[in-house]
Amino acid sequence: MAPLNRRQALGGAAAIGVGAPLLAACGGSETATATDPTTGPTTDPTTSSPSAATDDTATGDASASAVPGALVAADAVPVGGGVILNEQQLVVTQPEAGTFAAFSAVCTHQQCLVGSVEDGQIVCPCHGSHFSVVDGSVSAGPASSPLPEVAVEVTDGQVVES
Repeated sequence: MAPLNRRQALGGAAAIGVGAPLLAACGGSETATATDPTTGPTTDPTTSSPSAATDDTATGDASASAVPGALVAADAVPVGGGVILNEQQLVVTQPEAGTFAAFSAVCTHQQCLVGSVEDGQIVCPCHGSHFSVVDGSVSAGPASSPLPEVAVEVTDGQVVES
């Protein structure tokens, strides 16, 4: 193996100098809120509060419930809106009072996680696809396929997969 010359050493040092901060930025805390084109937004569930539902999105924590398989409390899902469960990669909606639906939160266009539920629409932040909170159908592309439905029911005030 030949010894490094000055040009190779400086090139390697420059690569480390540029790459190290980028790698450090990628290893951030799980409590940060960020949007990644491959995974969509993430939110720390410990900072979510009832006020998070004002924009019709929130995260759920099934472990906090005594109901086995619980996804989210039914009363945490706004009527006409929904709750995105990033960890489970699901979105739970309540199109009308007492009617619940759930869909994969993975956009059918390029597999980003959807980012919000607004005005009766599930919205993907990556390319702007919109899906209906009623049936997951495409309201606006570029996605051409609906979000796959997941069967749910309400048990003891909790939305659970059925």
